[in-house]
Amino acid sequence: MNVFLRRRKLKNSPQASLYLEIYKGYTKDEKGNKRNIKEYETLEYFVYLNPKTPKEKQHNKDSLATGEIIRAEKHKELVNGKYGISSAFKRKANLIDYFKKLTESRYESQGNYGNWDSTLKHLVNYCNASTTFEQVDIQFVEGFKKYLLGTAKTKNGKLLSNNSALSYFNKFRAALNQAFNDGVINDNPIKRVKSIKQIDTHREYLTLDELKAIAKADCRYEVLKRAFIFSCLTGLRWSDIQKMTWSEVDEFNEGWRIHFTQKKTKGAEYLDISQQARSYMGEKGGPEEKVFFGLKYSSYMNVALTQWMLKAGITKPITFHCGRHSFATIQLTLGTEIYTVSKLLGHSELKTTQIYSKIIDQKKTEAVNKIPSLI
Repeated sequence: MNVFLRRRKLKNSPQASLYLEIYKGYTKDEKGNKRNIKEYETLEYFVYLNPKTPKEKQHNKDSLATGEIIRAEKHKELVNGKYGISSAFKRKANLIDYFKKLTESRYESQGNYGNWDSTLKHLVNYCNASTTFEQVDIQFVEGFKKYLLGTAKTKNGKLLSNNSALSYFNKFRAALNQAFNDGVINDNPIKRVKSIKQIDTHREYLTLDELKAIAKADCRYEVLKRAFIFSCLTGLRWSDIQKMTWSEVDEFNEGWRIHFTQKKTKGAEYLDISQQARSYMGEKGGPEEKVFFGLKYSSYMNVALTQWMLKAGITKPITFHCGRHSFATIQLTLGTEIYTVSKLLGHSELKTTQIYSKIIDQKKTEAVNKIPSLI
């Protein structure tokens, strides 16, 4: 691939126009004969064929210098993969190595990192460690989607749930989108592949009475208790609570406000919190100190969470993320308008919040059926 600055004589004129000749390689016919692949781009400059005056000579010098700058810039753009031509070096980049780097960059967010790491393992099982981006086309993407839905298995040997397959496919989608932004690929095949359809699943949550019960019960880790109840009172995710520093907490209008960047969506948010929620944050520390110092993602914390729930008489499977579900459900139960709840949760679309409305509708149905028979 190369770019040349050429000149073409103008008909019935002492001048010649400048143009670029872009050489893109060659093809061979059935007999082995080569045919060069070229493109041409006319420039808005000309030169005199036989410059005589100093002015004409200077004109030619300036035009050729400008043409050379344009030629060099064009060549640079082609090498960097613009205009539909990708650098051979970039296209031969290893897919698995690239995905590993993206996974490692998310290590601080353990929940998110776990999903990326699981996706990486399934991707390795689907293809092989030597797969390059040259091999990633629509068939490859469709094949990985089919693999997740019908072949990939969990550690227990069971097929993936539909929503787990969706989560992993979305991580793969994010990786290809990043590769496109990085100029590794110029055509993103995943844009032409339909995503996996999400299926509504049951979401565990605590009722207001259950929240009161866990507030009274003892928990092995005091920081875990404070952080989980804080999630129930604010709707914040684990990732945003775990990384929160005191620099993100301000007094506002005789109350408290948190300003932060969502770990999941990267969106800048602010959230007004109640005095009760503020009380679970503890004594204020230095600007860079974590609010919930010592809160870590570990099997010990997960076991302690389950034991704490059992002490409060709660037997349903509760994870830390259920605190967010509990906040949404309790707010809607108490009559908070769904649009307000959506904003408090930081949802970009109202339909995401409407999932909780279905829970409330179910509770209403259960409530009216509690009235005993009158006969």
